[in-house]
Amino acid sequence: MSRAQAIAQVEAYFDDGRFMDTLRRRVAIRSESQEPDSRPHLYAYLQQEIVPYLQGLGFTSEVIDNPLPGGTPFLIAERLEPQAAFTVLTYGHGDVVRGYDKQWRQGLFPWEIVVEGDRWYGRGIADNKAQHTINLAALEEVMQVRGGQLGYNVKLILEMGEETGSPGLNDVCRQYAQRLEADVFIASDGPRVNAPTPTMFLGSRGGCNFDLKVNSRDGGHHSGNWGGLLRNPGVRLANAIACLVDGRGRIRVPSLLPDALPQSVRDALAGVTVGGGATDPEVDPEWGEPGLTPAERVFGWNTLEVLAFKTGNPEAPVNAIPGHASAHCQIRFVVGSDDGNFIANIRAHLDAHGYDDVEVTLSGVQFSATRLDPDDEWVRWGLASMQRTSGKKPTLLPNLGGSLPNDVFSETLGLPTLWVPHSYPACSQHAPNEHILASVSRESLQLMAGLFWDLAEQGSAVLARRATA
Repeated sequence: MSRAQAIAQVEAYFDDGRFMDTLRRRVAIRSESQEPDSRPHLYAYLQQEIVPYLQGLGFTSEVIDNPLPGGTPFLIAERLEPQAAFTVLTYGHGDVVRGYDKQWRQGLFPWEIVVEGDRWYGRGIADNKAQHTINLAALEEVMQVRGGQLGYNVKLILEMGEETGSPGLNDVCRQYAQRLEADVFIASDGPRVNAPTPTMFLGSRGGCNFDLKVNSRDGGHHSGNWGGLLRNPGVRLANAIACLVDGRGRIRVPSLLPDALPQSVRDALAGVTVGGGATDPEVDPEWGEPGLTPAERVFGWNTLEVLAFKTGNPEAPVNAIPGHASAHCQIRFVVGSDDGNFIANIRAHLDAHGYDDVEVTLSGVQFSATRLDPDDEWVRWGLASMQRTSGKKPTLLPNLGGSLPNDVFSETLGLPTLWVPHSYPACSQHAPNEHILASVSRESLQLMAGLFWDLAEQGSAVLARRATA
C-alpha cells in the first residue's frame, strides 16, 4: 500500500480507456440547463449516471429538488467512516451551456467525444464533466489501494444549474448545512493559468452586471433636419461610459475599486504570467490599472467592461438620430470592494458629472468575491502535495479571474476552499468546439490521487496546525 501505487493505478485508469468510457457516457447526456425542456436530462445525469457510480464507492446519495420554482436539481452524497478524523467536502456541476450543435466545426458534434491528437472535444467536457470525473476517479483509486479506508469522510454536492447562475445552491446549503458540515473544501472548475502548469486558486472574483440606458425620445429623426438640435443618446451614452472607465481601461470611479492589493496577494502573484499560449490573445501592456502587473490586474484588481453597446440599427443604418441607446456592462471585483453599493455609486458618479439622463439598473445573477488567505496551512499543504506529484512548482492564484459560487462554501458553510482546475484557458469553454487536453487530464488524475492520499496521511496534522495558528 503506497502513494506511488495509487498514482500508478489512476494512470492505468486513464491509459486503458476507462476514463474515456466514463466521459463518453456523461458527455452524451444533453444536460443543457439553459434550455427549458432539459429537466429530464438534468435528472438523468444525477439519477442514472452519478448515483449508481457513487453507490459503488460506498456513498449514500439523495437527489434534491430545487427549493426555487422551476429550479434545477441537486445531489448530496456522503461516504462516512466510523473512525474518520475529519471531513472533506467536494463539488461539481453536471449541467452545461447550450450545445450550439450547428456551430461546431465540421466533424465535431457536442454530444459525442471526438479525439484529435491531444484534444478531446465535447460539450461540457471541460466545464465541468471531466473535472468532477477526474476527482471522483482519483478518490476511487486511492480508496482501493488503501483497502477501502481513507481515514476521513467525503461529502459531495453536485448541482445542475451552475450555468444559469447556481439558483438555489445557497438555499440548499443553508438548509442542509449540518449534513454538509466539513473541515475543508477541495473541488475543481475553471482553467489552469496555462496548460503545462498545475494551478491552485482559493476563491473567485465577484461579478456585477448592469445595464446603462438613454431613452431620449420614442423614435428616430432625420439627421439632416434635426442634427445639432436633438440630443443624441448614442453620444450621451458613449461619454457616460467614458466617465466610468477611461480610454485605457482604468476605472475612474474610486468607489468601484478595492481598498488595496494585499501584500500576500502580491507575493502569490509574483512571477505569474498571463497568456502566452499559441491561441491566447496578446496582452495589452498599457491597458487597465497602471502600476500593476498583468497578473495583478486580472487576479488582484477590479475591472469594468462594456460587453455590448447598441444605438440605432447597426445592421442597417439610416440617416436618423436614434431615440435610444443601451449598453450591458460588467464589474469583476475582488475582496475588499464595496460591491453592495456599486449601482448607487455609479448613479452618484454619473449624476455628479451631468449624466442624469442615463439609467443604471442591476442585471442578472451576481457573484460575491471570495479569497482564502494564501498563507493558510491548507494552501501550503496542497501546493506541497501537487509539487511532490508533478515535480513542477504549481502556480497559486489567490482567486480565479472569473466568477463561481465559492461564497456558498466559504461563507455560508464557512470552509477553507481549495480549487485545483483541470482545464486550460484556450479550451473553448462555453463556445463551440469545447475540449480538454488529454495530457492535462492524465496529469490531473495523478495530482488528485496524490492530494487524496496525502489528505489521509497528513490531514489531521494540518488541522492541528491551523487550530494553533
